[in-house]
Amino acid sequence: MLWNNWKQSRRELFRTGSLLAAVQTLGGKLAAAPMELTARLYESIGVKPIINSRGTFTIITGSQSLPEVKKAMDEASRHYPQMDELMDGVGKRLAEITGAEWGIVTNGCCAAIAHCTCAAIAGNNPERMQQLPDLTGLKNEVIIPAYSRNVYDHAVRMVGVKIVEVKDPGALEAAFNERTAMVYILGGPGDDGPLGTRIMAAAAKRHNVPVLVDAAAEILTINPNVHLERGATAVAYSGGKCIRGPQAAGLLIGEKAWLQGAWANSAPHHAYGRAMKVGKEEIMGMLAAVEMWLKRDHKAEWKEWEDRLGHIADRAQKVTGVTAKITQPSPDLSNRSPRLTLQWEGAALGITGTELAKTLLDNEPRIVVAGSTGTRTGNMASTLSIIPYQMMPGEEKVVAERIFAYLSKPPKPAAPEPVPTGANATVSGQWEVRLEFGRGSATHTLFLEQDGAKLAGTHRGEFFSGDLAGSVAANTLRFRSSHRVHGTRLGYDFSGAVTGDQMIGTVNMGEYGTTAFTAQRHKYQAGGRRSG
Repeated sequence: MLWNNWKQSRRELFRTGSLLAAVQTLGGKLAAAPMELTARLYESIGVKPIINSRGTFTIITGSQSLPEVKKAMDEASRHYPQMDELMDGVGKRLAEITGAEWGIVTNGCCAAIAHCTCAAIAGNNPERMQQLPDLTGLKNEVIIPAYSRNVYDHAVRMVGVKIVEVKDPGALEAAFNERTAMVYILGGPGDDGPLGTRIMAAAAKRHNVPVLVDAAAEILTINPNVHLERGATAVAYSGGKCIRGPQAAGLLIGEKAWLQGAWANSAPHHAYGRAMKVGKEEIMGMLAAVEMWLKRDHKAEWKEWEDRLGHIADRAQKVTGVTAKITQPSPDLSNRSPRLTLQWEGAALGITGTELAKTLLDNEPRIVVAGSTGTRTGNMASTLSIIPYQMMPGEEKVVAERIFAYLSKPPKPAAPEPVPTGANATVSGQWEVRLEFGRGSATHTLFLEQDGAKLAGTHRGEFFSGDLAGSVAANTLRFRSSHRVHGTRLGYDFSGAVTGDQMIGTVNMGEYGTTAFTAQRHKYQAGGRRSG
C-alpha cells in the first residue's frame, strides 16, 4: 500500500508544546537529545515518527545517520570553507579511502546522476554549461540497457537528452554515434547479464563514452569497487541509505576528470546543477560516513540484525499457528539485510497480514513493515515481513510485543462496505474525463467495455495510455489502469458513481495523491457518427 494512502495517527498539534520547548539547550549549544525528546520535536508540529522495519526508503527518510556523521555535520556548520577547496580536499580523501581515482559529494544520488549527465555533455566548458538544457549542437543521447530503465533515470532525462534503449547485444554497437554522451546502468542483477557492465563498458570504451552505474541503495565496495573493476567510469551512491550518511547527500567515485566536471556543473557554480546544492555539513558528514565504513564491524552488525529478527520471531511464534523464517539476501548488493517472514492462516487467527500491517501503522507506537499478504475478501493465507537493519537498538522489543498483541488478540475488523443494490448501470462507450488537480487539470479518455458487472478497456491520458479493469455495482463503479512511462508506471484507481451519461468520483494516483474527476459519455447517432 502506498505511503500517502496510509492513515496517520497523530497527537493534537502542539500538544507537547512549542518547537523550541522540544529542544533542550545547554550553554547556548544544542544538547544531545534522547529518543523521546527527538520524537517531541516532530510531535510539536503534529508529526508522529515511526519505527522503521522496512528499510532505506526515502519516503520514510532513508536511514539514521551515524553518531560520527552527526558530529561531523555539527562541527562543519561552525566554519566557512571555500567550497572548491573543500571539495578538492574531500575528493583526495575519498580517493585514498575507496581506491577510486577521485570522489565528490552531491545532493543525493539523483543529483550525482544529473551532474554526471551534464558533465558528459558540457564538460567544464562554461559556454556549453550555460546552454543546458538546450542541447542544440551538443551531444544529446544517453544509452541505457532496457533492464536498467527505472523511475530514477529521470535524473538523466531531466537534462533533456534522448534515451536510446538497447534490448540485446546485437543492437549495442549500432546504438553509439557521434551524439552519444553517456551510458547509464542501474546496478543490480543485470550487471552480469548479456548487457551487463563489463559488456557495456567495453563497447563504450571503443567509442570514448563514459559509463555511469547507479548503485544508490548498495553497500559500498572499495579497493576495488566492484563497478569500477567491471569497467564503469563512475559510480553513484545514496549517502542516506546503507552508508548511513546524511539523507540529503550522495557519493560519486570514479574518474577524476569526469567527476571534476560534475562538480563544475554543480552548485556553488552557476550552471544547470545550481538547484541541487550540497552544503558543507552534508559534504563533511558524507566523508565521515565513508571513513566509518572502514571502521564499522559489519559482521557484528549483521549478527545484531539477526538477533533482532530472532527476538521478534520467538515472540510471534508464541501465538499458536504462527511460523517464522529468517532468510538471507540474494547476491544483489542493494539493501543487504536478513529478512524475517511470519506466516499464519488469517481465517484461524482472525486477522490477515494486510490488516496487521495497517494496524501496526495506525496505532502507537507506529511501525512500518517490509511487506504483507492476505486479504479478508480473498486469500486469507497471511505473511508479514520485517527488515531489521534500520531499526534502532531496543525497537525489536517494541515490534515483537505489538505483533504478539495483535496476533493473539486481533482488533475487531472493520465492517465491510455495503454492496450497492439494484440493476447495474450500463457504462460501456467512450468517456471524456476531466481530472482536477490541486494545481492544473487534464482531459483523459476512457474506452469502457462491459460484460455484466465486469469492466475492461483502455485509459488514454495526455501522453500515455494503458489497459484498465474493474467492476460495476448498481450505479457505482471502480476500475484501475496502469500507464507504462519510461522506466516506471503511473497507476490510476478510479471510483465513482454513474448517472446516465455522466460520472463523478475520485481517482487515487498513489504517491501523487488523490483528485476529483468528472466524465461525460460521448453520444453517437446510428452509423457511429457523433451527435454532440
